[in-house]
Amino acid sequence: MIAKSSKQNNGYTAKDIYVLEGLEPVRKRPGMYIGSTGVDGLHHLVWEVFDNGRDEAMAGFADEVEVALLPDNRVRVADNGRGIPVEIHKQTKKSALETVMCTLHAGGKFGGESYKIAGGLHGVGVSVVNALSVWMRVEVHRDNGEYAQEYKRGKAISKVKKINSSKLNGTIVTFEPDPEIFSEIKFDWNKILSHLRQQAYLTKGLKIRVIDARDHKGKIDDSKILFLNLLKLPVDSHTFYFEGGLLSLIKFLNKKEKPVHGNIFYIEKEISDAIPSIEIALQYIEDITIKEISFANNIHTPEGGMHLTGFRTALTRALNDYAKKNNLIKADEDNFTGDDVREGLTAVISIKLRNPQFEGQTKAKLGNPEARSAVESIFLESFSSFLEENPNDARAIISKVSLALKARKAAKAAKESVLRKGILEGLTLPGKLADCQTRDPAEAELFIVEGDSAGGSSKQGRDRRTQAILPLRGKILNVERARIDKMLASKEIKSLVIALGAAIADEFDIEKLRYHKIIIATDADVDGAHIRTLLLTLFYRYYMPVIEQGYLYVALPPLFRIQKGKEILYAYDEAEKNKIVGKTEGYNIQRYKGLGEMNPGQLWETTMDPERRILKQVAIEDAEEADKTFDTLMGKEVEPRRLFIQTHAKAVQNLDV
Repeated sequence: MIAKSSKQNNGYTAKDIYVLEGLEPVRKRPGMYIGSTGVDGLHHLVWEVFDNGRDEAMAGFADEVEVALLPDNRVRVADNGRGIPVEIHKQTKKSALETVMCTLHAGGKFGGESYKIAGGLHGVGVSVVNALSVWMRVEVHRDNGEYAQEYKRGKAISKVKKINSSKLNGTIVTFEPDPEIFSEIKFDWNKILSHLRQQAYLTKGLKIRVIDARDHKGKIDDSKILFLNLLKLPVDSHTFYFEGGLLSLIKFLNKKEKPVHGNIFYIEKEISDAIPSIEIALQYIEDITIKEISFANNIHTPEGGMHLTGFRTALTRALNDYAKKNNLIKADEDNFTGDDVREGLTAVISIKLRNPQFEGQTKAKLGNPEARSAVESIFLESFSSFLEENPNDARAIISKVSLALKARKAAKAAKESVLRKGILEGLTLPGKLADCQTRDPAEAELFIVEGDSAGGSSKQGRDRRTQAILPLRGKILNVERARIDKMLASKEIKSLVIALGAAIADEFDIEKLRYHKIIIATDADVDGAHIRTLLLTLFYRYYMPVIEQGYLYVALPPLFRIQKGKEILYAYDEAEKNKIVGKTEGYNIQRYKGLGEMNPGQLWETTMDPERRILKQVAIEDAEEADKTFDTLMGKEVEPRRLFIQTHAKAVQNLDV
């Protein structure tokens, strides 16, 4: 990992560490610095420490970073960069290392020439990790020595000491998240792999090694073993290294897709001292999904920002200009819109800036206006040239975009037809809907049930004043990859849209929603799990505000009716049934195959009675991660979906989205 180095320290000394203010507020309000104290915030600690090593690579002083998960919830991140300075800092009168680790807004990224490009420009990253760790140790190799210091909850518990001589250069940070801050400390191996693989694509020539050694408690001596890759232990490890940059990333993202055109567009260009680099790659695929991923200084910006805005503006203009110049669309036809040109697009936009302006410490959005104009001009020129130089690719792209334009017009007509029908019919709602009497959405409930049999029982067993029933026949259309015009041609989906009364997609108005409790009540079998997933996909794609407002629920009907004499009990899984019946003598056990097997009274007392029923509220805490899950379950690949349903059908009552 940390190798012998002939690199000089290039003037990176204690004077390059700038101090702005103190540290203690981090423990009081951790969410301000890491977003949350849940699973995302926990992993944000890893990203912050990794970013320091990655920034050394971006500055040209490192070419390897290693991230290792250790026993006892510890994480070790090592790089072969210059090593954090350890001499006395003129302003704080303490070691520069202790200043960096224990002071908020202290780092080498506020001034000078130590870092022209960096992600952690707020100077709070590693000190925040220290503040939120019950224990941390930093080892620094530089200036022919190995130095170390330990910390507890953000405070140094030892002085910086030279513990050995060393010919190496680099920094090793080992930390243990504080259970007082994080209710659950469980690192997601796949999440870490995905993030670090992405970082390797974004940093050409950087080798990133990821190691999972959590199962080797007692076999790793932190005080003696320096590099885990030298351990002779059967650890799970991955090494990422890509010379192709974003070109390689586009190939990875589209490896299971059918491309519209053969040549992948790619541009990497140095702009100025303020914007050292813009890198963009894109390819269209035979699909309607959109994958746009943007980065600023290798920091993922999930909410986009100025760089993404500039890219979108240039993309729309370039394709409209090319199509008209080459008579691929008629002069009197509508121009392509931004939505038209993005359908089926896979694009990655990466910009490197001297002084990025992020919105919030979690850096979700880039705010630099100069990023928009730079990306727009560079991409417009280079993509226009790509289209001229690759006419076959250009015509294939224009054909794809033209289909999207036609589909947009058809979708608009379909939406208007459904909306007009809903308005004209007034209270004449879909015939299969048994509506409730109340007109107050706050107390109105809509049960979406599976089939006519369950529909009949639930209609008879419900509270007519507050509970409406909408039975759906069979499995609704998979909306994951269907355009809205095809979707609204589905009788079942159209009935649901009209019943909800609030339009759909960009026309959706939550103020007009007729029910503030929408309950998906399907059978607890494989088909029921599939139907439930299809409905959840529909709500996720087209009714996101319903989920965000907490209006969507999943009903959890029992699997067993257990009777002994006059006593009747219900069990929701095998374990609960076994706990009730013991050795089973004298019990009459009925297993329900579906809601339709329950009579109205049973359905009321188990699934519909607000006093006794069990509902799971559908919530989305990480929209991006949920999007990936839905794409896996409802996408083209059949095998992942089949495995999911087989695995989770029996445990579907624990469903949480």
